[in-house]
Amino acid sequence: MSASDEVLDVVDREDRVVGQARRAEVYAEGLIHRCVFVLARDERGRVFVHRRTGSKLVFPSHYDMFVGGVLGTGEGYAEAALREAGEELGVAGLPSPEPLFKFLYEGPGGAWWSYVHEVRCPAAAVQPQVSEVAWHTFLPEEELDRRVEEGGWPWVPDGLEAYRRLREFRSRA
Repeated sequence: MSASDEVLDVVDREDRVVGQARRAEVYAEGLIHRCVFVLARDERGRVFVHRRTGSKLVFPSHYDMFVGGVLGTGEGYAEAALREAGEELGVAGLPSPEPLFKFLYEGPGGAWWSYVHEVRCPAAAVQPQVSEVAWHTFLPEEELDRRVEEGGWPWVPDGLEAYRRLREFRSRA
């Protein structure tokens, strides 16, 4: 089954399931669905940053500071965060990512409920999934902030929004 044939839960503006549809239909019709964003830090606190592969359905070849993805039908946010982090980082036995906050993303690419998580992962253990990640590194947060502000890299818009909200979330804590 291709990614575009995967069946997702369709949700309303209150994040209540109202039906199911194939991923291709969800994107084509702009249906609201669910996603997880996981910020992965290494043992030194650096953030995993990567460039998505050119074959991705949404934002191909863009940079992102999160791993993650869409939730399958009936899947919970915590379950999806652990699954996606393990798959994309290529690390088995990760601890459960810490849930931080949820928001409704509305912007380029569509609309989806986005639950932001964070996880620690030894840098040496990371072997990214080649179908998802074309390039990767771990950046100190100050350098990541500088690269975001400079705007030289094409960042995924939903990841940028999640990162902006994460910085606000941390400043209030």
